Amino acid sequence: MLNNFHTQGFSLLRNFLTAGELAELNQVLRAFHRAWLEDNAEAYQRGAINSAYLTSGRYLNSRARQTLWGFLASNQLMAQVAQVFNEPACFMNTQLFFDPFNPEQKNYWHRDFQYHLNLVEQQQALAGPQVIHFRIPMVPERGIELVPSSHKRWDTAEELDVRLERNGHRCFDPLSNATRLALNAGDLLIFSAACIHRGLYGLNRLALDILFCDPAPELLRHINADCLPTAADMASMQNPAAFLRASNYCVNGK
Repeated sequence: MLNNFHTQGFSLLRNFLTAGELAELNQVLRAFHRAWLEDNAEAYQRGAINSAYLTSGRYLNSRARQTLWGFLASNQLMAQVAQVFNEPACFMNTQLFFDPFNPEQKNYWHRDFQYHLNLVEQQQALAGPQVIHFRIPMVPERGIELVPSSHKRWDTAEELDVRLERNGHRCFDPLSNATRLALNAGDLLIFSAACIHRGLYGLNRLALDILFCDPAPELLRHINADCLPTAADMASMQNPAAFLRASNYCVNGK
């Protein structure tokens, strides 16, 4: 797994969660999703395909949050986090991915950092600190499509034209060197946010992404303090180290 991640930018672990673990997590995520949809109906109808900050407490009660924290800080998940980072990781955020309101809506090729960095900065970021997604689907889904090893190299001419919609290309055009990864409920897909990738819509997808990052200030500044666990939350966690690092940065700036 480790070798595949570092060379290809992704790794897939089948049947990561048991049926019981999946059912418990699914119940929490669907409660969040129902509340989010009710509060964000306009954004959903305008094209939103994900929500974030599941741990903030805005849409989940304390019991549901404790269930979610229990999974996020479990030895089971944190063992995988420890394998792919070269130095101790920090918890960054959670996201929930779902199908768009409009079934005709197109997906889009992207690198996560392209929305806040210019092209020169994007090239530099490929050699910098990492952000890594840990994705667990709640139902079987078409999954994700990505370009292997693109987390370590700059775009080809084709990739850049498609990603940036240049020279007559659209961001949803097919890429010749892409790999499709269909996912089953309870699988764990680990992939670099720097990879060129796109979600594949359909089948009523509902997938939880947990984002961890290297302890670099340029990444940690994106953490929302409202989404971090309290001292009491961390006292009951199996493996709170990544969450404590994030909390220390938000409180002390280091």
